[in-house]
Amino acid sequence: MDRHLQLRSYISGHPGAVSKVVEYNPVADRFFQLNFTASNTQLNLADVTDTNKFGHWINAQLQQHNCRFGIGGYMEHRTIYQRSALFDTYDEPRRLHLGVDIWGPAGTSIYAPLAGKIHSFQDNHHFGDYGPTVILEHDLDGLTLYTLYGHLSRQSLTRLKVGHVIESGQKIAELGHADENGSWPPHLHFQLMFDLEGMSGDYPGVGKFSEQETLQANIPDPDIILQIPAATIIA
Repeated sequence: MDRHLQLRSYISGHPGAVSKVVEYNPVADRFFQLNFTASNTQLNLADVTDTNKFGHWINAQLQQHNCRFGIGGYMEHRTIYQRSALFDTYDEPRRLHLGVDIWGPAGTSIYAPLAGKIHSFQDNHHFGDYGPTVILEHDLDGLTLYTLYGHLSRQSLTRLKVGHVIESGQKIAELGHADENGSWPPHLHFQLMFDLEGMSGDYPGVGKFSEQETLQANIPDPDIILQIPAATIIA
């Protein structure tokens, strides 16, 4: 069976196995759909390169729309990666976002949505990178799935041990400040992978647009796990 279908089949067949990634109240809390493509003319390169200005813009959007969190990004072709040379390659710059971002205050608790174990973790501390990062490994009735959590606090990494068993719904980390999370306004990069391709503590969260089809084969839509009700998302 196709791994994407396998994953969907597991999730639909084990509704109690999937827990929250961030704490939110579906009755009271709202998520604002942030747009970081070229169609967003409110942001320019100077704004996104300056982390403070970028953060002020995001916070203003959330306040304006009365939303607790910002959200979005899966397979979004983003212009904001011009802010860091990390995403520039000689043939084609990487601009395709491969996970979902949840923008919220530093210190926000992050939870494991599925039972599993700690595969790896490290501080990817380059400008524009993930900063502190955790990868969990899950065995879903024979299907291996990895979940990645980027832009965490450094304190989050001090409590971890490779191979340690993690329960569904267990707190695993907190969002980091800009001075520790790769120089981004506080947010979680949440990503799913079937294959880590031998990597440890890191896996690309941004790819080449020309490779979108290949990337999607290995990187499912995180909404399969997040399951945030559409009624709570403000576009």
